[in-house]
Amino acid sequence: MALDGVFLRHVKTELENKIINAKVDKIYQPARDELILLMRAPQCTYRLLLSSRADSPRVHITKDRSENPQTPPMLCMLLRKRLSGARLRQIRQPALERILIFDFEGKNELGDTVMISLAAEIMAQYSNVVFVDENGVIIDALRRVDASMSSRRLVLPGLKYELPPPQDKCCMLSDSADDIVALITSMPKNQPLAKAVLGAVQGISPVISREAEFISGAGRDLYTHDMSDADKARLRDFLNGMITTAQACTGTPYILTDTNGRPFDFAFMNILQYENGATKKACPSFCELLDEFFSKRDSMERMKAKSADLRRLLNTAVERIERKTAAQQEELRLCADRDRLRIFGDLVQANIHAIERGAASCTVRNFYDEDMPWVTIPLDPALSAVQNAQKYYKDYRRAKTAEQVLTVQIKKSDEEKRYLLSVLDSLLRAENEREVQEIRQELEQQGFARVKGRRKQRKQALAPPLEFKSETGFTILVGRNNRQNDQLTLRQAGKNDLWFHTKDIPGSHVILFTGGREADEGSIILAARLAAAHSKASNAGKVPVDWTKVRYVSKPQGAKPGMVIYTDQKTLFVEPYNPSAAVTPSI
Repeated sequence: MALDGVFLRHVKTELENKIINAKVDKIYQPARDELILLMRAPQCTYRLLLSSRADSPRVHITKDRSENPQTPPMLCMLLRKRLSGARLRQIRQPALERILIFDFEGKNELGDTVMISLAAEIMAQYSNVVFVDENGVIIDALRRVDASMSSRRLVLPGLKYELPPPQDKCCMLSDSADDIVALITSMPKNQPLAKAVLGAVQGISPVISREAEFISGAGRDLYTHDMSDADKARLRDFLNGMITTAQACTGTPYILTDTNGRPFDFAFMNILQYENGATKKACPSFCELLDEFFSKRDSMERMKAKSADLRRLLNTAVERIERKTAAQQEELRLCADRDRLRIFGDLVQANIHAIERGAASCTVRNFYDEDMPWVTIPLDPALSAVQNAQKYYKDYRRAKTAEQVLTVQIKKSDEEKRYLLSVLDSLLRAENEREVQEIRQELEQQGFARVKGRRKQRKQALAPPLEFKSETGFTILVGRNNRQNDQLTLRQAGKNDLWFHTKDIPGSHVILFTGGREADEGSIILAARLAAAHSKASNAGKVPVDWTKVRYVSKPQGAKPGMVIYTDQKTLFVEPYNPSAAVTPSI
């Protein structure tokens, strides 16, 4: 899953066709390691993304509209000052290195025309975006690299910008297939061909090197010292095809998905090595492929980072409740033996005359048992027989009261745990910072999170629920969090609309608005599948979903947000909703 040099060369060609001579209109920095440049071209405006994230470094045009921090970071403000209004004049790529250098023509503080550059280095954990002035001096970078981080290449303001050290590999822009084959076969160590190709050819990713071995070996594992003439001929043909693709930029972007429909890799050519183990899809453009592949995952990662403190808080609270409940249940188990205390009190009371003062125990007949067995009862020698009997009665009453209190407390703890798990489920499905903030405010109002500083709780309108349409035109709304669930179920829905929720599983409230009509089977199934998809069981197979009319749903007095009770329900077992699924199960 690496963005290699050949793929980046195709991206460069696409960008040159779209944004050369475009003007930098706006600059955003939605995350610490991401920049977005709004490029205004004559016919269109494009959003150019430059990311140095270690797990997904890339450069491409994006449609994603990420939320931006209220206060822009210092680097963002510096770029706005120096780069706003500048025009992109050229894009450079040294050979097939994973580097794109964007040269902009702008104005300095004196009004003179100067060339300033952004160098996007796509190199896994060493990825960076470096801002360079007209003299090749570093102005700043997304990631500053000092001597404690690297002894070979420093990236700090005021230093001369230098390209990373070149790799000792063949470049397909200047070397032939014969040169590459000769280098591979001359390697002293016998090794898998895929590893050798990766180490010999500049600008390719592991999936391409594995494809070279797959094609050269006709599907079998191949080692460099075991290659036949036929294997070398197939390798040479494969390399010639790649060289043509790299030089002329004639590749086709393919995205690879696993059997569960999850994208796991991409390439600038058709990939055959997975055979039936993966699905391949050709994309319209290289930028669109990267946008599709990374946007959703990056959005989830950003939300995961922004909600990390809340997830820790919720997990800690749930663990604390579980420990507390375990202790209460153990105490309740001990209370279950309380009748023995009452019986001992009765037996001591009935045998007062036979118990000597200062005795540590007494053995008497248990007249509560049909067989009248002898039973030994422990006594406190410091107490009289009457006082020992009263002590047993007192312990019995205490145990009885404790059982009543513990039963209520355990029920309350269970409700509190279910509430926290529902909040955690909503948090894990949050798609933007506004949703995370709404959940934070909910936890503050319920006393689970402290209000930071002295800021006042300002009421703000809730984000709208998720909206879907069935094939027959019924509107289906899905709550994003507990506060929205209450709003949707208790205020927005009509009494004859249909309410859906996963059975005994944290999840969203789903409302199918009937508008006075009879809901059809397909719409009911869709609503149930949406409820399954927006729950903790979203990755499960068959999920139980309860549904009933809204009139049968109510909220107990004092219940926490999102907590309701319902009657007259029916249960469906459905698969979570997947937009790409074509088959809809029947009731």
